[in-house]
Amino acid sequence: MNKIQRNVLLNPGPATTSDEVKYAQVVPDICPREKEFGDLMEYISLELTKIVGDETKYTTILFGGSGTAVVESAISSVVPHNKKILIVNNGSYGKRICDIANAYDMDYIEFKSSATQPINLSNLEDTIKKDNNISHLAVTHNETTTGLLNNLDDLGKIAKKYDIELIVDAMSSYSAIPINMEKQNISYLMASSNKNIQGMAGVAFVIANKKNIEKLKDIKPRNFYLNLLAQYENFIKEHQMRFTPPVQTLYALKQAIIETKKEGVQNRYERYSKSWDTLVKGLNSLNLKYLVADEFHSKIITSIYIPENMDFDDMHDYFYDKGFTIYPGKVEDFNTFRIANIGDIDFRDMELFLELLGKYLK
Repeated sequence: MNKIQRNVLLNPGPATTSDEVKYAQVVPDICPREKEFGDLMEYISLELTKIVGDETKYTTILFGGSGTAVVESAISSVVPHNKKILIVNNGSYGKRICDIANAYDMDYIEFKSSATQPINLSNLEDTIKKDNNISHLAVTHNETTTGLLNNLDDLGKIAKKYDIELIVDAMSSYSAIPINMEKQNISYLMASSNKNIQGMAGVAFVIANKKNIEKLKDIKPRNFYLNLLAQYENFIKEHQMRFTPPVQTLYALKQAIIETKKEGVQNRYERYSKSWDTLVKGLNSLNLKYLVADEFHSKIITSIYIPENMDFDDMHDYFYDKGFTIYPGKVEDFNTFRIANIGDIDFRDMELFLELLGKYLK
């Protein structure tokens, strides 16, 4: 197997992948309607479920598409027409959930919260108490805008207390930060193939409590391609996705799952955390500040202030020419850039990045 040029992607996904994941896509052509390919998807679904839950109680529903596709699928599929969804907006991806609900003309409540500080749980509860028609609570676990980590233990307890279903966008936390859907009372969790699972972009999925899926039969569909219940029932009946899946990407995802199982989610998060510790130590030595305090940080993505008189595009091009990709900030009130420490990289890559950053700043 020939070595492939290795680029260090410090953007928040797609992430750097192993050569084995890349080459896993080189397979004989196959019609995705063959039983063999259905078996592949069944394996993937089962293993993705096991990362966060008991496969007898939870199931993974696969879609071809980006992470936003499955967030849209869940939001537009699971809320009854006569009920409301409460959406926590403490960053661009919380806002995106609001945009999805608005596009479907859903009845929703936007709970605005700080992009850099924890959710005020007392205020959140007060909002729930004021409206007994709320059936669902939606939140982004690791707000990819800043690296702020929302506490799923606390949110799960609130959802249980008020008998509402918790929907979690876990795009940039799944398969890194340990999650237990049953313990944390999560009804629906969404993630994708191209971040911490370290596969290729093109597959996204909803992991759902099977009991909750049964309730969807009473909801008139708002959507077609992204209908969660239809996708689930079709796989149970036909052993297939309803529409053409991204074949080669799913083979890559299988290899990524094998590598994830070998490393272990806890060990992967420890590797990511070591890279983050290396990054933060280097930023401090360079007198660079970042948005979210350490105690609230996911240790996965960091939003860093750009020094005065420096241009992001120029910084990007400098690093890109040296095999590193950095990412623009997304918080309107702050001039920042973002560094993610996910994917098939480690602290040594971060050390080299910091060395280059030091040279650039000079």
